[in-house]
Amino acid sequence: MEWDDLRHFAAFAEKGSLLAAARQLGVEHATISRRIEALEASLKVKLVDRRGRRLALTPEGERIAVVARGMEVESHAVRRIADAAQAGLTGDVTITAPPALAAHVLAPHLARLGAAHPNLTVRILGEARHASLERREADLAIRLSYPEDPELVRVKLMEIAFRPYANPAYLSRTKREDWIFIASDGDVRTSPQQKALDALVGNGHYGFSSSDVSIQANLAVGSAGVAMLPDFIVQGLPLTNALPDASPLIRDVFLVMHGDMQHTPRIRAVVDHLRQSIPRDGQTQPPPAHRPAS
Repeated sequence: MEWDDLRHFAAFAEKGSLLAAARQLGVEHATISRRIEALEASLKVKLVDRRGRRLALTPEGERIAVVARGMEVESHAVRRIADAAQAGLTGDVTITAPPALAAHVLAPHLARLGAAHPNLTVRILGEARHASLERREADLAIRLSYPEDPELVRVKLMEIAFRPYANPAYLSRTKREDWIFIASDGDVRTSPQQKALDALVGNGHYGFSSSDVSIQANLAVGSAGVAMLPDFIVQGLPLTNALPDASPLIRDVFLVMHGDMQHTPRIRAVVDHLRQSIPRDGQTQPPPAHRPAS
């Protein structure tokens, strides 16, 4: 039995489809299928029921998947321990963060890290999903929700203020009761900032929605309506706080790593740099507020 065959089977068992497993492992879906067939041949037992339109695990496959998952977890633990034992500020560090935060907050500060540690290579992944630190999909993660996993170490990095922003020209010509709103969509559809915007909409309506906060900001710039945006993204844009008397929504931002990796020199260097260089408000000040003419 080949461990690689078992690893591909474990990915299929977790994700539930060949395509999803292939995306996780970065291979073709035909590779997943071939590896599963090889594992079945070596074990001489059927692991996957292929009779229906949707592939499903057999009872034996379900039992073996549990064991395979445990083996995968242990293999990642071995790798983390080995990585942590490496001395010196050399090698790669992968950090994942929501796309807009990665572009507007992380990138400017991490750009200065290279001068201090030229032998480090920092890989920044801007993605909405939560990458698995356990499987080493990333070494560090920026998250806007408190991680409950006891194996993860979390450090509060900063706070983000969200406010309802709009183009001043739009606000000047549009009555409050006629405002159109720009909603969060996709993975952020149920986010706290969207819920805060829902509370402001009242009898109004949404004219646009997007899962990308940069798109929401540009819609607001184009006078499409009012969007709930983080302060850091509006810097330099012709946007103003539409409701200056309302309290902003404050969200905590956490820098998260696996406990096995927290003392690795290269990880520590990136963590310390971000903590020292990023102000608690993410380096920005809110733009002037809109005050209706009296």
